[in-house]
Amino acid sequence: MATGRNHRPATSRSRGIPEATVARLPLYLRALTALSERSVPTVSSEELASAAGVNSAKLRKDFSYLGSYGTRGVGYDVEYLVYQISRELGLTQDWPVVIVGIGNLGAALANYGGFASRGFRVAALIDADPSLSGKPVAGIGVQHTDELEKVVDDNGVSIGVIATPAGAAQQVCDRLVAAGITSILNFAPTVLSVPEGVDVRKVDLSIELQILAFHEQRKAGEDVPAEEDTAPPAAPPAASVTKRTDSGPDGDLPAVMPA
Repeated sequence: MATGRNHRPATSRSRGIPEATVARLPLYLRALTALSERSVPTVSSEELASAAGVNSAKLRKDFSYLGSYGTRGVGYDVEYLVYQISRELGLTQDWPVVIVGIGNLGAALANYGGFASRGFRVAALIDADPSLSGKPVAGIGVQHTDELEKVVDDNGVSIGVIATPAGAAQQVCDRLVAAGITSILNFAPTVLSVPEGVDVRKVDLSIELQILAFHEQRKAGEDVPAEEDTAPPAAPPAASVTKRTDSGPDGDLPAVMPA
């Protein structure tokens, strides 16, 4: 039985590494892995920063938290950095993962070959549809949600992936947490409520597309003259207020007349 959930390395929090730095470590690892595959022995901070999409000063600061400062005139040892970052991210051990919700997205995640090469093993697939029970997806038989807790315990699952419809996500999350899982990757289009000590990462593809749409709109707007792009809509004609000359029981009343 895998024991990833019970034997975790020292966390980044305990080492005092900022969360922003932790979020960039996978970017560095991806760039370094590509260099390693091309048998590149060393890399400068400028080259690696460019490949990762960050500035070199930020990269050097991030690596200082790992105790890695490179060698002047030589740069960083690629293989050693791959090991350092992998160790810091906890990727030097096996992390069993359970995917709940085997629709189109869940099935695509199950078939993604990048998990195994990065230290993650899809240990189980779970879905509420009885017709899927026993059906193999990516070589793994789908199990019914009634077995969720048993599946988590039997496989020593460390990380839960939620790919269910929004309406079912919170209930699935609650059951995963109750089963002992403290790290969840949420693909459902909803915000999950979790107790303290449970980490949730949300992946919302529609939000990412909306952000891209914003940038596309800004790019298109660069070709529009500023006065046309920013001019507010024309205001409606102002109404003039006149005094009524007739008197009545209410006295003189203001009357709104077209300008």
